[in-house]
Amino acid sequence: QVQLVESGGGLVQAGGSLRLSCATSGRTSSRSPMAWFRQAPGKEREFVAGISASGDITDCADSGKGRFTISRDNAKNTVFLQMNMLKPEDTAVYYCAKSGGRWGGVPNFRNAYDYWGQGTQVTVSS
Repeated sequence: QVQLVESGGGLVQAGGSLRLSCATSGRTSSRSPMAWFRQAPGKEREFVAGISASGDITDCADSGKGRFTISRDNAKNTVFLQMNMLKPEDTAVYYCAKSGGRWGGVPNFRNAYDYWGQGTQVTVSS
């Protein structure tokens, strides 16, 4: 059974940094692309960043380019999202997701991901 547990969220001032972690369990936890999505109140859940199974391919949404970095440690079955220069508009619940398919790259749409964590709140104050 695949499980994902996020941690690292919190309250930070604009310009600050946070590192989110997603611990995964299950026999396929390091064999599929993984991604971070976020959802702010009143908005749709949107792609933030993704990483391939091996970690050699990454993708980041325009909203986070130059500020966010995704990485993974397959030996520890963990994926990270380093967020720097945070802005108030980054405020959202951040979800870790894992694909159930063998994607060659990194899908950036929700339906490609079959497993989701419960989310961690990130609040950026102005």
